Amino acid sequence: MAENKRRRVKPNNKILKRMQRKLWVVFGIVCILFVVLIGRVMYIQHTSGDKYEKIVLAQQDYDSTTIPFQRGNIIDARGTVLATSVDVYNVILDCKVLNANEDAISTTISAITECFDEIDADTVKTQLTDNPTSQYYILAKKVSYEEMAAFEELKTTESYKGKVFGIWFEKEYIRQYPYGSLAAATIGYASGGNVGVIGLENKYSSVLNGVNGRTYGYLNSDSNLEQTTIDATNGNNIVLSLDVNIQTIVEKAVADWNNETMTAYNAEHPDEPESFGSKHTAVLVMNPNNGEILAMAQYPTFDLNNPRDLTGYYSDEDLEVMTTDEKMDALNQIWQNFCITYTYEPGSTFKPFTVAMGLETGALTGDETYFCDGGEMITGYPKIVKCVAYNSGGHGTQTIADALSNSCNDALMQMVRVIGPETFADYQSIFGFGQKTGIDLTGEASTAGLIYSEEDLNSSINLATNSFGQNFNTTMVQLASGFSSLINGGYLYEPHLVTKITDPNGNTVEEVEPTILKRTISEETGDLIKSYLEYVVSDGTGKTAGVDGYRIGGKTGTAEKLPRGNHKYLVSFIGFAPADNPQVVVYVIVDEPGVGAVGNNQAHSSFAQQICHNIFEQILPYMGIESSLTEEEEAAAAASLTEAAQATGDEGGTEDTPEGSESTADPAETPEVEEEQQ
Repeated sequence: MAENKRRRVKPNNKILKRMQRKLWVVFGIVCILFVVLIGRVMYIQHTSGDKYEKIVLAQQDYDSTTIPFQRGNIIDARGTVLATSVDVYNVILDCKVLNANEDAISTTISAITECFDEIDADTVKTQLTDNPTSQYYILAKKVSYEEMAAFEELKTTESYKGKVFGIWFEKEYIRQYPYGSLAAATIGYASGGNVGVIGLENKYSSVLNGVNGRTYGYLNSDSNLEQTTIDATNGNNIVLSLDVNIQTIVEKAVADWNNETMTAYNAEHPDEPESFGSKHTAVLVMNPNNGEILAMAQYPTFDLNNPRDLTGYYSDEDLEVMTTDEKMDALNQIWQNFCITYTYEPGSTFKPFTVAMGLETGALTGDETYFCDGGEMITGYPKIVKCVAYNSGGHGTQTIADALSNSCNDALMQMVRVIGPETFADYQSIFGFGQKTGIDLTGEASTAGLIYSEEDLNSSINLATNSFGQNFNTTMVQLASGFSSLINGGYLYEPHLVTKITDPNGNTVEEVEPTILKRTISEETGDLIKSYLEYVVSDGTGKTAGVDGYRIGGKTGTAEKLPRGNHKYLVSFIGFAPADNPQVVVYVIVDEPGVGAVGNNQAHSSFAQQICHNIFEQILPYMGIESSLTEEEEAAAAASLTEAAQATGDEGGTEDTPEGSESTADPAETPEVEEEQQ
């Protein structure tokens, strides 16, 4: 039997060697490619690492949240907050998180609709369905801290604990004005985004604003996500010379007078359109010894918490037909600060300046007398320029004190002929007329083109009418600042409201020192002017402004507005107290008193004096200026005022004017004459 033997197959060495060579080639190629890849990565890292790192970071899912700053407060002289920023919250829905917790959707919706009335359940459901991966959707804006806290407390209750997801709060601030309309045009308001629109809010916006902070995520060196917070820097506070108590007294006096005037006229004329108390009423209260503004008020005013509300000025029917531009124009009129933006002829309140420039230069000695026969014939002018006493035959012989006390235009025109156009023009500039005062508010009007040059004053009629405050314009703050220099020893201060800037913790950052702009007159001249102006109130046309027990000085003013002959007047009174050592100046303007009244006689400076009297009566005791009356005398004076008010039916009383001191001139016949009637 033959034995089967296996035959061993010998390997083919040639094939094996060929395969080995191919493997080595492939391996080599792979190694080379790997080396090239590593080299390329290293090159990219070296040349473009930062670029690609940012791309990677941008694709990461991490929080980046702005932390808003808190705008600084506006604080009055006694520490009362007039403007502040309060925190509010936007309710944010994170659909991605809530959808990842489907079992909590119903409880989450129930919780937020229970706490926030403005959130609708259907809105939430629609957003979850339509934008399931959205992580930012505002459900409600500017909810209060109390509402937010109530929601957070609800989440901890047994019914909702661990069952509310995807809801968070975005903090921001809104501006709030605790006193509403108080000093509205002066304080101003800030719109969304912390942008000051008018007033101090606008002027000091950069001081009040801070710097936003931020919470953001980033990848560390181990590629782990970390979170960093940079806190917001809150804005600084501004501290004012404005006193909220004086401001309140002033605004009440203004509102009471306008309301009483409006009510009285409307009751007498029920068939005519409703009248306002005046077109404008404005009051400026200053410390004459440093330029600080203690109060700045105007009528009409507006609510700082709702500055775009026109319902108090227009009927619903009128508002419906007004265009957007018309509404904006109306708002701009209301927002304007009368004390700094309106220009007008000052009238007889300028007469003390004319007297002061004559005394200071020696053109007048103080011992002069003048004869008033009711008017003056001016070279080159065809008509007589009448004094207010024209119809009564004139004031007769007048000293300088008499001329101011009786507001005698005739005597002033005689004085200015001696003073001359060059001196008059120079001193108008020295007193600040035609120049901005530099007050720390935006919108101060320029009067540079509203006064006469020396060349213009070479015309006798221009010089004559300028002497008693007609045919050139000023602003309230300009005249009050110049007037303060007449009674403080001759120092013209830059008027200002901000006295100090503090940080959020109340630490002083900057003190605002009073700034003396120039010296206007000597102390000796000032003493004479003060004595003359005290006589105006004690025995002259300014008696209504006086307050028993106090030495008060001042000057009345009545200017007929252009065009002459329209019987529209701007009446005023500027006063100071105590007369021997002035601590406060009060300047009152009533623009077109009883506006809307057909045939209404507006030419009475007593309107402004009544307001000034009411202000002085309250702020002088508040400021610690003692009355010379005993308690019994004060009680008797108060009783006398009450009886007088009941007898006349007018709480403001009537102006007591020396017989024949002022009378009506014919404005149609003599358009240049400045009328001042009692």
